[in-house]
Amino acid sequence: MNTLQISYLLAALSVPVVLHFHLLPAAFAGLAVYVLTAKLAPMLPLRWGSLTQKVALAGIILFVIALVSSICLGLWSFLRGHHGMANLLNMSAETLENLKRTLPEDLTAALPDTVEELREQITSMLREHGKNISSVGISGVKTFAHLVLGMVVGSLAVLHRFNKENGFPPLASDLHARLINLADSFDKVVFAQVKISALNTILTAIYLAVVLPIFGIYLPMVTLLVLLTFVAGLLPVVGNLISNFTIVLISLGVSPMVGVASLGFLVVIHKLEYFTNARIVGGEVKASVWELLCAMLFMEAIFGMAGLVAAPVVYAWLKTELKAKRLV
Repeated sequence: MNTLQISYLLAALSVPVVLHFHLLPAAFAGLAVYVLTAKLAPMLPLRWGSLTQKVALAGIILFVIALVSSICLGLWSFLRGHHGMANLLNMSAETLENLKRTLPEDLTAALPDTVEELREQITSMLREHGKNISSVGISGVKTFAHLVLGMVVGSLAVLHRFNKENGFPPLASDLHARLINLADSFDKVVFAQVKISALNTILTAIYLAVVLPIFGIYLPMVTLLVLLTFVAGLLPVVGNLISNFTIVLISLGVSPMVGVASLGFLVVIHKLEYFTNARIVGGEVKASVWELLCAMLFMEAIFGMAGLVAAPVVYAWLKTELKAKRLV
């Protein structure tokens, strides 16, 4: 077995290992640092000396790490702060009161009476499904440590990419080629996911800010709901579930009919997301819709939600490698 074959074997083994041990957030954080640094580093002037370029590259890496960390902290602040999800949680109290006044007694008996009781129910749900949630990146301090280590590994890997003084040994060179293909696939898929989130956000904004007001219906906190749709939409599948649930809940606070209308609209958007996701990502990685759908279903069946999230990147990586060998 030569070094090229060994590199393919190690690359193939890395996928189930990362997914099985819930290291997907760390892998994505490292790839984000790697891709962003690789995009910014070529902008450095060639006339600079070797030492100056190394110092500038280190500065770029620190900037990228700070940027990725700021995004993570911003999301955490949005979820835990007083001007984000806290407002939505307070609004849910009013929704519960409206539901208790409009729904039959048999249904209202199952609803929580206060926000604190709602908090307890949400906490119990998260605790019950903690294993599945951690697989997509929500596992507290442990996940935060994984994210930091992932960014450090990504920064070290990109340093080696621009270190051409001594070259690489044969196996390291082949593994580096696998990493470059993986980073390129990650770049394409993430860019596509941003476009998908933007499309979903535009459609949701039209519904909340245009369609509903035409009928004289004005939902509270529309700007916050639109922002939540975009931010949550960056996380495939799970993000849409979060934003959709919130929008339906706030809609029910206005009236049951508005809640039903919002649910119907979002169900259609949610069903179309799978095909939109596959089509946009497919355009970036040159894959057909059915290919990505099969990859998503296959990896979700084996690895659960984490497999579903990782499927577009993994399949794009696989197809890149196969095209490099002219096998497809």
